Amino acid sequence: MEMVSKQDLEILRISITSDIEQLLESKLCQSNDEFDWLRSKAIRKMMDISPATLQNLRITGKIRYKKVMGSYYYNRKDIQKLFEDEN
Repeated sequence: MEMVSKQDLEILRISITSDIEQLLESKLCQSNDEFDWLRSKAIRKMMDISPATLQNLRITGKIRYKKVMGSYYYNRKDIQKLFEDEN
């Protein structure tokens, strides 16, 4: 019979959390016709905007977002439409 330590349980928790996060990311990042969700870093790079600009757009409700496991995901079409309207 083996003993299970607190450290063993913590490692298991981290592993399970990581697996769940990867599953959720893969589901959110899969492209389809209606939704195309990207992480903050990808949106900032694609649109050449700062983290503060993206945060302001989120806070003011100008773009849709989802928060999963501490990461924000944004709808690519919303971002593109917003910046097309400004030009």
